Amino acid sequence: MSQEYRTGREGEFTYRGYTLEELQAMELDEVVELLPARQRRSIERGLSVEKEKLREEASEKGEEETANDPIRTHLRDMPILPEFVGKTFEVYNGQAFERVRVEPEMIGHYLGEFQLTRTSVEHGQAGIGATRSSKFVPLK
Repeated sequence: MSQEYRTGREGEFTYRGYTLEELQAMELDEVVELLPARQRRSIERGLSVEKEKLREEASEKGEEETANDPIRTHLRDMPILPEFVGKTFEVYNGQAFERVRVEPEMIGHYLGEFQLTRTSVEHGQAGIGATRSSKFVPLK
């Protein structure tokens, strides 16, 4: 496992030995020490103005509020912090905003990891004039 999160004997979520309630009670500096290196470095270098706004908006809104009116963002590179758990975000994937409900297991990942930007391509049958070889495909 790259991320250390487990459910205890009672089924309680833990992230690197801390319960969700303990993580949410911690200051940002304490939480940053538990995150993986890349996320830790991006926060230690300083959050941008947009990321700081997103963090403030998420801490102001309650879980019920975000379920009805999710927080919209283009910030796919925002690390998921414990204060985001239970909130609903609409993350932009390049075409549209798609809903992402943050679960405790997502802590330490980026918002964009849960909203794919590419879809799988399903190729159809070649049409007339598509290539030289399609000339000889019998028409139905």
